[in-house]
Amino acid sequence: MPKKEKKRLQVVISEEQDALLTKTAYELSSPERLISKSEVVRLAIEKIAQDLSAGDTASLKEYISTLDDEHEE
Repeated sequence: MPKKEKKRLQVVISEEQDALLTKTAYELSSPERLISKSEVVRLAIEKIAQDLSAGDTASLKEYISTLDDEHEE
């Protein structure tokens, strides 16, 4: 079975966002399974896509609000 081709995405995040990403990866990890920050990002992408597919307008408004708050900083 051929390997899946992966795409790379580079983003600039704040130190606060990096700390949140690290904390989340740590909290999701267990001694049997360490979760990387990249995996946390992939999970977040899936979660947002699921919310949008399900028509979760409350989450959509919250996402937009968070982005607007970051843009103002």
